[in-house]
Formats: sequence, structure tokens, C-alpha cells
Amino acid sequence: MQDFIRLFFNLEVMAQTLPLLMQGLWMTAKLCAAVIGLGLVGGLFLALGALSHRRWLRWPAFALIDFLRALPPLVLLIFIYSGLPFAGLAISPFAAVAVAFFLNNSAYYAEIYRAGIQSVPTGQTEAARACGLTTGQTLAHVVLPQAVRNVLPDLLSNTVEVVKLTSLASVVSLAELLYSANMARSLTYNASPLVLAALVYLVLLWPLVRLVSRYQRRLAA
Repeated sequence: MQDFIRLFFNLEVMAQTLPLLMQGLWMTAKLCAAVIGLGLVGGLFLALGALSHRRWLRWPAFALIDFLRALPPLVLLIFIYSGLPFAGLAISPFAAVAVAFFLNNSAYYAEIYRAGIQSVPTGQTEAARACGLTTGQTLAHVVLPQAVRNVLPDLLSNTVEVVKLTSLASVVSLAELLYSANMARSLTYNASPLVLAALVYLVLLWPLVRLVSRYQRRLAA
């Protein structure tokens, strides 16, 4: 039992490696901000394209959404980071992760947005147009606020998944939280930094998970 505690819950090792993990956490935070922000915007444009009445816009949007959802994010990441340099397009690990996860999550955010927009009664749109609002004004001031409120739990749930997805960035040696914890493990010959990283993820994500559950119950009620 003492050996187990020494190998996995060594407080001295955790204290020594905490600064390194905090640097990794800061990188994870920057990566999440980039991926989530870009994903929300890209997902909205994809959703609007998929709901367009123009076939030349709707069909490519549906095809792109299905393609990005079917493609494993790790495969996409390795292709961008390791494959594009053969075409003379070498990019940094941060940029590769940001682009790969932006593409992947845009597809999921797009499906959530699309469900939210379709949940708004068409009468709302017709009433707004009858009041003289343009298509853009109707979308921005009438449809989207209601759509986002209807699917907010799904948006938050997907955001939690994005945060967990960033751990894959360690594959391309981006010094995010998991990569930093693994480096600390190799330096200390102790698994406690990995346990500490898991605890950091838990502290960060558990309140958000509970918030999503609470909001879902409120919507159900």
C-alpha cells in the first residue's frame, strides 16, 4: 500500500512538478480558447449553409459536415502536422492542433446549431419578416437567440469534449497539460504527475458537467 501511494500519490513529487503542469495548463487554456472560438463561428456558418435553400450551398455543407464527423480527429491532426509538410506546408504544433480540432468541432457545433435553428417555430421568422426585419436581422435578433437557448446544454457538452480532446495534442509534442505531466513522469520516474493532471481536468470540468446536467433538468421541467 505504501508503494502504491509513493508511486501514484507522492505529494512531494506533485509539488515539485506543479509549476511544469501549470505551464501545460496555460497552453491547454490557449488551445481551448482558439478551438472553441473558431469552432463556434465555423459551426454556425456550416449550419447556415446546411439550412440554405440553395442546393449548391446546402449539399457541400452537408457533405463537409458528414466528412469531418466521420474522420477521427487524431487522423486529421497527424495528416495536417505530418502530411502537409510533404506539400511544403509545414506549420507549428499549436497551429496544427488548432486547425485540426477547429475542423472537427465545427462539424459537431454545426449539427447542434442546425437542430437549434430548426427548433424555432417558422411563425417567429414570418412575424419578424412581416415587421420589416431583413433576413440577417431576423436571424441575429429572433432566430439565433432562441436557437442557442434551446441547445445550450448540447453546446456546453460539446465544449467539455473539446477540452478533453486537447489531450491528443501531446501526440505532436505540444506542451499542453498531458504532455507536461508525461514529461514530469519521465523525469521523476513516478506516476504522480499523471494523477495530478487527471485531478486538474476533474476540477476544471466537473463543475461544467454539473452545470450542464442542472440546465438539462431545468429545460425538462
